[in-house]
Amino acid sequence: MTAPVFSTFGCRLNAYETQAMTDLAAKAGLRNAVVVNTCAVTGEAVRQARQQIRKLRRQHPEARLIVTGCAAQTEPQTFAAMPEVDQVIGNLEKMRGQTWQRLAGTGLIGETEAVQVDDIMSATETAGHLIDGFGTRARAYVQVQNGCDHRCTFCIIPYGRGNSRSVPAGVVVDQIKRLVDGGFNEVVLTGVDLTSWGADLPGRPPLGDLVQRILTLVPDLPRLRISSIDSIEADTALVDAAGSEPRLMPHLHISLQAGDDMILKRMKRRHGRDDAIRFCEELRARRPGMVFGADIIAGFPTETDAMFENSLKLIEDCGLTWLHVFPYSARKGTPAARMPQVPKVVRKERAARLRQAGAARVAAHLATQVGTEQQILMERPRLGRTEGFAEVAFAADQPVGGIAAARIGGHDGLRLIAA
Repeated sequence: MTAPVFSTFGCRLNAYETQAMTDLAAKAGLRNAVVVNTCAVTGEAVRQARQQIRKLRRQHPEARLIVTGCAAQTEPQTFAAMPEVDQVIGNLEKMRGQTWQRLAGTGLIGETEAVQVDDIMSATETAGHLIDGFGTRARAYVQVQNGCDHRCTFCIIPYGRGNSRSVPAGVVVDQIKRLVDGGFNEVVLTGVDLTSWGADLPGRPPLGDLVQRILTLVPDLPRLRISSIDSIEADTALVDAAGSEPRLMPHLHISLQAGDDMILKRMKRRHGRDDAIRFCEELRARRPGMVFGADIIAGFPTETDAMFENSLKLIEDCGLTWLHVFPYSARKGTPAARMPQVPKVVRKERAARLRQAGAARVAAHLATQVGTEQQILMERPRLGRTEGFAEVAFAADQPVGGIAAARIGGHDGLRLIAA
């Protein structure tokens, strides 16, 4: 083995950072190394990372094995104690060129330096190289924000990512211009807590200002998409853009987590059930084709059957289509882990019911698209996505990364079929 092998767990941002680390390691000339970029969102994510580390050590017995990411940041000694692991580096260190230069130039380092994890709460900037864009030939992802100032009771991520910090608007706009010049037809704005963008910048501009600035200053960008947002933090400019700008895709993924007010309060969320419903109703009134996705946790501590039914009913009340359903997984170090737990079998059963309801919503949405004309961004030669993020299968090859116009002839319950 010569070039480093990277293994990534967790969110889109982790995948983004793995790409950045790949570039940094290549520039430094690092060889014969395995790098595992971990996720800390659940205890199960940490277990899977440890399992993968053991597997990679068996596959690459002579390589240096380096562990980084959110789990390495929040519990470095857990990984340092594993005999398979040579070094542990934190989320700040993994984005620094000098870290990879040192790793490339020194071989195994002393015991006192085997764990390199700084205080993530001291981070004040989002590294510039993180907004170089990555993705497939179809779309580019641009990180505009990192970290989180909120402290939801189930979430360990702020301790892995630090407090919220933003990339200045001018830097983001310049990057998107370069991506468009490079041939990308769709750009996705991403971050840990995207709607907090700008709170740490001069004048505290809201996310909507950034979105409208991009649309104005990059007129050649065909499609701008926003990743997960916190609807209660959506500012007027963002709502206006989502409701009226045709180049801003009519698809929003909302961090809802639950549909019961008491559970939302115990989660320390900042919205209530009615806030979520009102947000979806307002945007759909402005833009009838708007499609919503959402994160929902099944079986949060203290959740009764009646509380769960409120979450289940929220799918219809908000008109949700694309669901990310998670059975609650206790995360050591979070307040929720100390609350009365719902039995695992109940969590799994509730998650299954949510997914079943979600599948029905997807099928219903796809049925409404049959017979319509759609602009489809091609992700693979015969597979693309509509503006509302539905997959579309084609019978013949199309240029990857291009936008194909097609009439929808049918669907199979999972994806649309181009006529």
